[in-house]
Amino acid sequence: MSSINPRTYDPTPSRKVAFIGLGVMGYPMAGHLARAGHQVAVYNRTPAKAQAWALEFGGVAAATPREAAAGADVVYVCVGNDEDLRSVVLGPDGAFAGMKAGAVLADHTTASAAVARELYAAARAGGLHFVDAPVSGGQAGAQNGMLTVMCGGDQAAFDVSKPAAMAYSRAYTLIGDSGAGQLAKMVNQVCCIGVIQGLAEAVAFGQQAGLDMNLVLDVIGKGAAQSWQMDNRGKTMVADQFDFGFAVDWMRKDLGLVLDEARRNGARMPVTALVDQFYGDVQEMGGARWDTSSLVRRLR
Repeated sequence: MSSINPRTYDPTPSRKVAFIGLGVMGYPMAGHLARAGHQVAVYNRTPAKAQAWALEFGGVAAATPREAAAGADVVYVCVGNDEDLRSVVLGPDGAFAGMKAGAVLADHTTASAAVARELYAAARAGGLHFVDAPVSGGQAGAQNGMLTVMCGGDQAAFDVSKPAAMAYSRAYTLIGDSGAGQLAKMVNQVCCIGVIQGLAEAVAFGQQAGLDMNLVLDVIGKGAAQSWQMDNRGKTMVADQFDFGFAVDWMRKDLGLVLDEARRNGARMPVTALVDQFYGDVQEMGGARWDTSSLVRRLR
């Protein structure tokens, strides 16, 4: 059984690309690139994962990021955090060391705006291009090839990186200068956690009141309360099911980026700071890998 779901790809010229980081997001994203007809070399710090990907999709598993990036028109990266990103991009075995002059690196990691600007400057100094391009849509979006991508960087580099990336995207948009993609992803996460906390309180309140909450969600989901979280997480909240989706650990990492940036730019984030503490409570309950909708567990 394939790790990606079937979709129709818009015809684009075949490009030589690399994909670095084959986690729950990167593995299917790279798979869509291969299925769309691109020549794909992959790297993962666990070599067996890269070899399994190559066996499934017919690409090449490289021993280092530098080898994966050699000759590629675009290098796509999706790893865990700022330090992971630096480790695969910089240094003698990093992607920048293997990229040809004028090539583009598009980074799908959710990372800080500061590291995006750092790598943008390093790329420019080396005759390369860098686009920060974090994604929204989760594992399901990656498997379905329907991610939303928020980009920061130069128009020309964005234009080069976009066509192949549409193999796993439904929207791929330039927000602004370097770092703007990461800042937009922070906005996305703030919006998500506010809705999740409200939905958690609503579900817990309704259950405490003795309502049939599946029916209630069906009804109010047709009105002004409707949201992606309600449609996709409301009934699993009711059922107390959280062994899937976007992990609490990952969200806390993202909210740490938000709160660090807010301290830098002076933005006031009282609700975000509070919900971040609530996720800390969930971690202490043993829910580090539960879906973010597990906020409702605190209320039961």
